[in-house]
Amino acid sequence: MRIVYTLLLILAAPFLLFGLYKSKPGKPPIGKRWREHFGFAPAISSDSPLWLHTVSVGETIAAKPLLLALRKQHPDLPILVTTTTTTGAAIAEKLGHDIEHRYMPIDFAFAVRGFIKRINPRALVIMETELWPNTLATVSGANIPVVVMNARLSERSKSRYQRVPPFLKLLTKNIDHIACQFREDAERFADLGFKPEQLSITGSIKFDLPQFDNQMPDVVSLTEEIAGRPVWIAASTHPGEDDILLQAHKALLDKVPSALMILVPRHPQRFDDVYTQAQHMGFDVVRRSSAERVSPSTQLYLGDTMGEMMKMFAVSDIAFMAGSLIGEKVGGHNLLEPASLAKPLLTGPSYYNFQVIGDQLIEDGACQICSTSDEIATALTAAFNAPQEREQQGLQALSIVESNRGAVGKTLKALAPFIG
Repeated sequence: MRIVYTLLLILAAPFLLFGLYKSKPGKPPIGKRWREHFGFAPAISSDSPLWLHTVSVGETIAAKPLLLALRKQHPDLPILVTTTTTTGAAIAEKLGHDIEHRYMPIDFAFAVRGFIKRINPRALVIMETELWPNTLATVSGANIPVVVMNARLSERSKSRYQRVPPFLKLLTKNIDHIACQFREDAERFADLGFKPEQLSITGSIKFDLPQFDNQMPDVVSLTEEIAGRPVWIAASTHPGEDDILLQAHKALLDKVPSALMILVPRHPQRFDDVYTQAQHMGFDVVRRSSAERVSPSTQLYLGDTMGEMMKMFAVSDIAFMAGSLIGEKVGGHNLLEPASLAKPLLTGPSYYNFQVIGDQLIEDGACQICSTSDEIATALTAAFNAPQEREQQGLQALSIVESNRGAVGKTLKALAPFIG
């Protein structure tokens, strides 16, 4: 099975690498560090680090509370974070606290073996479900424990695994432990053949967001610029969603003329295209990266910087979480970040990446599903016209976050036998 898989990967690798290395506006270049994808990683400053793989931006940000807790509990533990993308690397390199970064080797056995030889990790901890056959087999074959944390498994993914028994056997054989987000996830992994001792339920570490400082200078100055206007944010948008959301804002302005939209594309290489699109639709646009201030005539504020999403949520009244309007391609993004700031939520119908969390928010009236630009505009208009109800929805969202905190502590307990 792995031979066939490796042959297919050889054919696909040029296209995968082209996507990783292609220069795009706002995307950090990989430069000479491309060699790391082939296992030629520079040695790190300490031997036998804990190796944490976080793929890209979202996973790296989500892992931060765990990394801070690890550093506090084990101040002398070397920690290495790997990402696949350069945008993820840009976030990882800001983690500080002596946490080092390297690029994840591509899923060729020779690349993974080279990486292991140079880094000598004590354990591999994978954030969520980034499971690569050759990596799992090679790491496990080197007697390095493999742990998956914050794991989730949908019914659809479970069915896909069950249709490929050889791949399923590779997973159960080479993964030592899976720390699942919820009971439903653990039950699905058990259905795949994982033993009870290989599974634990820790909750989602995404609930354990660090406390956000609403009084930091950037937030205060932007709040002053907005000057009390109704503000909503469309966060982490993908191609195909911007037009829907911009049309929703156009309709909203007919009802609430002073409304301001904050639009944050998911990927930095799209910043320029979305800016041009908004201008062509007739919006008065200000870019976050420019020195221009928000004025009373500004209709759209483009969040075209990295690592500032929480600041954008903080100055907004309502948050629409994107990645949820384009069928089953993405499956939504982190609803908990705006919820932790007591923001009422809107989402598209496809939020399966946060199914349990989303369902709970919707059931408790803190989140609403909207499928079209008209539905989004209607929901926004109603929310801006009912400030007390809007505030209550935000408090309910915050209550759900607070009641589910504690996953970091449970995850640390699950990791303890593998840290040494």
